[in-house]
Amino acid sequence: MGMTQVFDDAGEVRPVTLVRVEPNVVIGTRVADGDGYDAVVLGAARKRRLTKPYAGGKPLDLSIFASRRFVDVRGVSLGKGFQGVIKRHGFRGGGASHGSKFHRTGGSTGQSAWPSRVLKGTRMAGRMGGRRATVQNLELLRIDEERRLLLIAGPVPGRRGGHVLVASAKKKRADGGKGGGV
Repeated sequence: MGMTQVFDDAGEVRPVTLVRVEPNVVIGTRVADGDGYDAVVLGAARKRRLTKPYAGGKPLDLSIFASRRFVDVRGVSLGKGFQGVIKRHGFRGGGASHGSKFHRTGGSTGQSAWPSRVLKGTRMAGRMGGRRATVQNLELLRIDEERRLLLIAGPVPGRRGGHVLVASAKKKRADGGKGGGV
């Protein structure tokens, strides 16, 4: 939904992202015999868009996050369009005076003798952002079951109103979620 700030238990202001959780319904299961793994398949959709078999599933509420302190959030990062090498890869650029004629360009990209081509992975200008990104070990500060909101400390990938996947964190942070960047 967006970002705001709240006071934590210690009385300090913390930036949080508000994530609205749509009702999740169990729409299927995966078993080790047929699929090779055990899992539950969840679906989130508006009631009017569900078919009868999916609408009959058991909904899950936010209580599944009650025992979690840290979560991983996956979404599609903000697209920034076509960018040059300075913004995209952090290149320095050339001098501004003495006729350098090299200010914000990428410079030479290939060789003339061998291998006479541009190597794969050469950093060049191009599209930036708009890719799947995961931010791990974000602290889950509060759960508002009445409004179906998760208050997650720090920013999450994606645009306001976009879809994200919130999962329990694989391992806890060493600093207890107090320091470092998010």
